[in-house]
Amino acid sequence: MDINDKSQIKNYQPLEGRYHQMRYNRSGDSGVLLPAISLGLWHNFGYVDSIQNGRDILRCAFDLGITHFDLANNYGPPYGSAEENFGTIFNKDFKPYRDELFIASKAGYDMWPGPYGNWGSRKYLTASIDQSLKRMNLEYVDIFYHHRPDPSTPLEETMVALSDIVRQGKALYVGISNYQPKETKEAASLLKELKVPFILHQARYSMFDRWVENGLLDTLKEIGTGCIAFSPLAQGMLTDKYLKGVPESSRAAKDFTHLNVDTVKSNIEKVQLLAAIAQERGQKLSQMAIAWILRQPQVASVLIGASSTKQLKENVEALNNLNFSEETLKLIDEIVMN
Repeated sequence: MDINDKSQIKNYQPLEGRYHQMRYNRSGDSGVLLPAISLGLWHNFGYVDSIQNGRDILRCAFDLGITHFDLANNYGPPYGSAEENFGTIFNKDFKPYRDELFIASKAGYDMWPGPYGNWGSRKYLTASIDQSLKRMNLEYVDIFYHHRPDPSTPLEETMVALSDIVRQGKALYVGISNYQPKETKEAASLLKELKVPFILHQARYSMFDRWVENGLLDTLKEIGTGCIAFSPLAQGMLTDKYLKGVPESSRAAKDFTHLNVDTVKSNIEKVQLLAAIAQERGQKLSQMAIAWILRQPQVASVLIGASSTKQLKENVEALNNLNFSEETLKLIDEIVMN
């Protein structure tokens, strides 16, 4: 007898041919290929969000050839809930495809109270990876990052902790995030001595935020490590959302992120001019912003968030036009730097 289930939620069967539509780039000198666009779970996957919407986004991403899902211990909100929700979805939809996925987690920001729930000590990183694996129902992550430099803990302690996490089989590769060029080179030297594969530096990078161009990209090329760029859309400023002002429903209006109303208003004219260039290229502003980052040879992947499958599909279409003339690049620079 039939049941009266009208949810229309069916068992997940990935799209055949999904790997033919995605571009894959090598991460530095490693053997790892990453999708040019990866999915970050910083927002939209916490307890405050719809888990079914998150499930739809992850399914859509994999169908588009996105094999890299990026998490951290404190993603949510509340902290840890993005990993828990991902673990639930993974068990339902992705467990048979574990070997086709490249899953990341990180630790380095505040996660639990007391002296051992933050920064970069061996105790914090060791406890954090164990907690993350438990929340996600995984035996290992593909890459584990130290999320930010720790000014108080010796770098050697942090890097040895990452090394031991790999040797214990809890991660295959290690990465760092938000490190300056000098710190990155020092970390790379230690990890090389420890014979641990250091393959990615996750750094904030957009048309409006170009700090990586002041030495970091050159350093990564020198040490053979790839870059994965986060916040490529400047927290949503490099989209069509703010072309006519600040919508009441936007994150900037609600002060949910680092983006605020004053920042948007001071950059609206630039955003409008950039959107006009994107239109001439046959793209939306968000698509051009992603393509602009991918022109950098050291960038293996651009990390995007998505609140819907429609938004995800739209951003992946950035790959349809990755070419820029020197004239266009110069014009973009003039607008942004003005």
